[in-house]
Amino acid sequence: MSSLSDPDPDPDPGPDPGTSAPRRGTGRRLAAVVLGMTALITVMLCAFALPGVNGGPHDVPIGVTGPEQITRAVQQKLAAGDAWDITVYDTPGALRAAVRDRAVVGGLAATDGGVDVYTATAGGPMAAGALTTMGDTLAAQQRVRATVHDLAPFPEDDPRGAGLSSAALPMIFGGIFPAVVLGRLFPGRGGLRVRLLGVLLFSLVAGAAVTALLQYGTGSLNGDYPLTALGLALGMAALSTTLVGLGALLGFAGIGLGAAVMMFLGNPLSGLATGPHWLPAGWAALGRLLPPGASGDLLCANAFFDGTGAGTPALVLTAWVVLGTLLVLVAGRTGGGRRGTAATPATA
Repeated sequence: MSSLSDPDPDPDPGPDPGTSAPRRGTGRRLAAVVLGMTALITVMLCAFALPGVNGGPHDVPIGVTGPEQITRAVQQKLAAGDAWDITVYDTPGALRAAVRDRAVVGGLAATDGGVDVYTATAGGPMAAGALTTMGDTLAAQQRVRATVHDLAPFPEDDPRGAGLSSAALPMIFGGIFPAVVLGRLFPGRGGLRVRLLGVLLFSLVAGAAVTALLQYGTGSLNGDYPLTALGLALGMAALSTTLVGLGALLGFAGIGLGAAVMMFLGNPLSGLATGPHWLPAGWAALGRLLPPGASGDLLCANAFFDGTGAGTPALVLTAWVVLGTLLVLVAGRTGGGRRGTAATPATA
């Protein structure tokens, strides 16, 4: 028998102070990941749902010309709300020039013989349809005939612009795939330059191939082929270099985060199918600053407007290429590429 003074042969050790801190750290990381993914899904839902719910004309620039009483009536009718931004032109020729220069998406010219409706379907199919309806209404009120003049139509082989609308996903995947594949084939800090060079070369070749298919295969694009191909290549390079840089710094998580933002935020906000003016103003501005939206804007400018309006999206895409290159350089100097490789399920 043991006496009362004998020590307890199996004392309760209590919580191990050495394991409490790691458990708390794991809990905090798990909570952060759950909250972060929830926020990301919520933003993505907003990007898809809000433009559809609140979609419609938002400050769409259009022009009118004709007798003063008619232009004043049109302005008063369309002045309510923020749907239309109206500019009065002196002559129909000035209005046509403004449409071709992309200062306005279209307009109405009232004359003694009828109403001329000027549209640029390739620059905004929804706006072209709305302007056509306006022209018909105005012509009916004046008891004259409305004539539609499409100054930037889609090609005859693709009159609805299906090829242009479908180009968004190939452009996005053309930026994601090389970043992922080259990251697997050339991992580590030593492969950073190879990955960067690889995505740039891929962008040039893929841009030429996709443009050739859309222009000569499906007949969906017009314009100068080399210029359009270079613009498409710049769009792919903007996305892929950024993903390579994020992967170099953050590993597979960086590529995944960047791809998710471009796919689920950049794609619905690109406005490629409707035109940017059919998105809410803030969303449209954000979409045109992301590579998918800027790529679509540049593609439209080169393929249908002889390069008019290509300067701004080209600068945006160039800035993304510079950003991706800087991220790669930073990763090379700080050793981020080595950490990124460890986080990526790749073998050397």
